[in-house]
Amino acid sequence: QVSLVESGGGLVQPGGSLRLSCAASGFTVSSYAMSWYRQAPGKERELVATISNPIGSTNYADSATGRFTISRDNDKNTVYLQMNSLKPEDPAVYYCDAYRISTYRPPYDYWGQGTQVTVSS
Repeated sequence: QVSLVESGGGLVQPGGSLRLSCAASGFTVSSYAMSWYRQAPGKERELVATISNPIGSTNYADSATGRFTISRDNDKNTVYLQMNSLKPEDPAVYYCDAYRISTYRPPYDYWGQGTQVTVSS
């Protein structure tokens, strides 16, 4: 059974930090492109960061560059998003996504349930 379980969200003051975790089961995160997305109320879901498979190269949205870091622990089969210098525009539900292209079927695309991040003083 495939699942992604996010955790680590919560309330933080502007300028603070949070580390989100995405624990995977039923597949190996190093075999998938793992991404963090976020969706704020009334807005489209947007890509925040991606770590590729298997090399682990990373890409970030402009809004995340220099403040967020995506990483992967293959032993724990978990992906992280370290978020520093959080801003009032960062609050959203943050989702973990696992994606892999397949030659003979539609792409594999798994999503977690999301974790809420709130930034407020």
